[in-house]
Amino acid sequence: MELMTCTIYIHHHHRTTATTLQEIHMQHHHFMATPILILIIPLVLLFPSFSFSTPYIYSMSERSSLSVEKPNIVLISPNGVFSAGFYSVGVNAYCFAIWYREPLYDGNYTTVWMANRDQPINGRLSKLTLLKNGNLILTDAGQSIVWATETKSVSSVQLLLNDTGNLVLLTSEGLILWQSFQSPTDTLLPNQPLTRNTKLVSSRSQTNYSSGFYKLFFDDENVLCLVYDGPEVSSKYWPNPWQKSWEAGRSSYNSSRIAVFNSLGHFKSTDDFQFIAADSGIGIHRRLTMDHDGNIRMYSLDEKNKIWNVTWQAKSQPCKIHGICGPNSLCTYVPHEKSGRRCSCIPGYKIKNETDQSLGCEPDFSLSCNDSKVGFLPLHHVEFYGYDIGSYSNYTFKGCAKECIQNCNCSGFQYKFDWGSGFYNCFHKTQLFNGYRAPSFADTTYIKSPKALIPFYAKHLQVFYSNSCHPVRLQLDRSYKKPKKNGTLQFMVWFASAVGGVEIICICLVLYLLYRNRQNSSATTQSYLQVTTGFRKFTYDELKKATHNFGEEIGRGSGGVVYKGILSDRRVAAIKRLNEANQGEDEFLAEVSTIGRVNHMNLIEVWGYCVDGKHRLLVYEYMERGSLAENLTSNTLDWEKRFYIAVGSAKGLAYLHDECLEWVLHCDVKPQNILLDSNYQPKVADFGLSKLLNRGDGHDSGFSRVRGTRGYMAPEWIFNF
Repeated sequence: MELMTCTIYIHHHHRTTATTLQEIHMQHHHFMATPILILIIPLVLLFPSFSFSTPYIYSMSERSSLSVEKPNIVLISPNGVFSAGFYSVGVNAYCFAIWYREPLYDGNYTTVWMANRDQPINGRLSKLTLLKNGNLILTDAGQSIVWATETKSVSSVQLLLNDTGNLVLLTSEGLILWQSFQSPTDTLLPNQPLTRNTKLVSSRSQTNYSSGFYKLFFDDENVLCLVYDGPEVSSKYWPNPWQKSWEAGRSSYNSSRIAVFNSLGHFKSTDDFQFIAADSGIGIHRRLTMDHDGNIRMYSLDEKNKIWNVTWQAKSQPCKIHGICGPNSLCTYVPHEKSGRRCSCIPGYKIKNETDQSLGCEPDFSLSCNDSKVGFLPLHHVEFYGYDIGSYSNYTFKGCAKECIQNCNCSGFQYKFDWGSGFYNCFHKTQLFNGYRAPSFADTTYIKSPKALIPFYAKHLQVFYSNSCHPVRLQLDRSYKKPKKNGTLQFMVWFASAVGGVEIICICLVLYLLYRNRQNSSATTQSYLQVTTGFRKFTYDELKKATHNFGEEIGRGSGGVVYKGILSDRRVAAIKRLNEANQGEDEFLAEVSTIGRVNHMNLIEVWGYCVDGKHRLLVYEYMERGSLAENLTSNTLDWEKRFYIAVGSAKGLAYLHDECLEWVLHCDVKPQNILLDSNYQPKVADFGLSKLLNRGDGHDSGFSRVRGTRGYMAPEWIFNF
C-alpha cells in the first residue's frame, strides 16, 4: 500500500485551518460526527478502495506519490501563488510542472517549469514518487522512468514548493539535494539565476510545450546571447551578430556567467548587460520567458485584468529573429497583427509541411546547373542575412549573375552599392534563410528562378507578399508500450468486469424504462438531435457554473441574453440564454439544426447546447472584439479593417445563400449580429430567426410573417411579400 503524507485543509467560518487526521477525528465528536460517520461507513464497507482526497498538499515525504489520475491533488507554495502537479499538454499527455495557481482571463494557466516537456507521460498509471533513498522519479504508466533527480540521501527527505516558485528536495537537516531553479525550462522567476550550466529553451509553439529552436545562454565568450538552433542550421542573432561584444556594450572579461533579476524588475548580467522593467516596483509578479517566437521578454502580471503585460523585450523587430519563418520564406512587418509579422513563401516556392510552419518552404520547380533557362527574380527591399557562399567587390551585375548561374550551390545573390568605396559588391547566397522584407531596407535580392516564369512571378509579387503561411497547432508525437499481460490476473479482471457489466446492464435497463416513461416527444427529438449533430449537450448546472451564475453579460437581443463563461476544459465561451417566452422548443431546435449544417470561417461556431426543463441555451465560441456595432462607435476600425469586415461578412452570407447544400436565410443581418475575433476577422452570428430551405423547393421561404429587426429587413422578404 502506498503511503501519502499530506496536510488537509478545512474551510470553516471563512478561515483556512491546517489540521491533521487525528485533529479531524477529535473535532468530529464536537459537531455532528455521528451522522457523518453513519454516511461514510457503508461507503467504506462497500468500496474498500474508497479514500479521502485533498485538493492540495504542502509537501511530500519519502515513499509517497502523486498520481496523474488525480490531477486535482497538487503541491502548493505556502503563499498560495504557485502549484506543482500534473499539467495536461495534449490528448492523454501530461507533464509534471509548476504554474501560477490563479488562471488568466481566458481560463488558461501560466506554467514556469516542466520536468518532462519532451516526453509527456500517459494519463493512466503514471506517477511521481519520492523513493526512500532520496531519489525523485517520474514513471510513465508504471513502466519506464522518464525523469529523475538522481539524488541520494541516508536521512529522510521531503519535497516542497517555496513561495518563490522553487521546487526543492530537502533532507531532514535542511540540505538541498535538488531544486528546480537549477534546471529551468523556458522561464526565469525573480532571484532565479541563469548560470554557465543552465539555459532557457523556448517551446515549439503556444500549444506544444516541447523544446523549440530558440535558446538563451552564455556563449564561450561569457556573453549572454540568443541563438536559433534549428534542425539543419544554427546562428546567433542577439546581440547583433555583425557587432563585436564591446560594440554591443558587452564585456567578455568575466567568467562567472551569472544573470538574474530581482523582484523590482532589475535584470543584471556579468557581461554588463542590464535592463529595468517598464513598471519597476514591488508587489508585482514577474517572469522572464524565452518565447516560442525567438524573443526573450519580461512579463508583469496585471492581477485585476488577469493578463501578462510585456515590460521589456530583447528584439523590437520580430522579422530580424533568425529562423522565424524557416528557409525560403519572407518575414514581413504587419503592425496590426498581434505577432507584428507575417510569413510567406518566396515566389515559386511552396510550404514544406502544412503542419509545421517553422520548416519553411521548398521550390515548386526544378533547375539544372548552368542552364540557359535560368533567370533571376528581383525582390526589392528584401534581405537574406548570412549564408554567403562568396562575396565579390567591384563587380558588374552581369558578372555577378553569371557566377551564380554557373555555381550549382548558389540560390541567389544580393547586389549592393557600397557608398564608402563607390562601387557595387556581389554576395552569393548558398541558402535563402533569415529573409525579411522592409521598406527601410534599400537593396535588392535576386532569386534564381526559371526564366519563363519570372514575368508571372513579378506580376503577382504583391499577392505573394500578402499570402501568409498560417501557423498551426503542432501535435505531440508520442507512443506508449503496452504492459505485459498476466494471464491469471487478466482472467480475474475480465470475470469481475463481466459480472459487474451484467449488474450495470440490469440497473441501466430499469433506469431506462423509468426514464422512457417520463419522456415526452420533445425530449426524444432532443436526444435524436444530439446524435445527429455531434454537438455536446451541456447540463444547466454546468453552464451556470461556467458563467458564475450568469454574472457577466456581454450581449443582449430580442432572442435572449449572452454571457461570458469558462468551460470545464478552460475554453472561453459565449453562452446564449434564450428567452423562454419568445423562443419555443421547436424554434430552438431549428436554430441548432441550422448551425449544425453550415461550416465557414466567417460564420460563428457553436460548441453545444442545453435543453433542461424550460431552459434553452447555446454555447458559442467567444469573440474577443465583440460585435461590429460596438466597434463602429470606437476609433479601432480604420478603412482597411472596415473593408475586410464587409468582405468577410459578405463571404459568410454568400456561403449561406449559394454554397450550402441547402439555402439558408439569416433574416436578421445587422451590426449586432456580426462578431469580431482578436484579429478583427468577422463572423456572422445568431441564426435564431433563420429557416433552412431545400434547393429543390425553390426560394419560397415558407415563413408566415416577415422576420428580422426593423431597419435591417432581409431583401428576401421583398420577393416573398
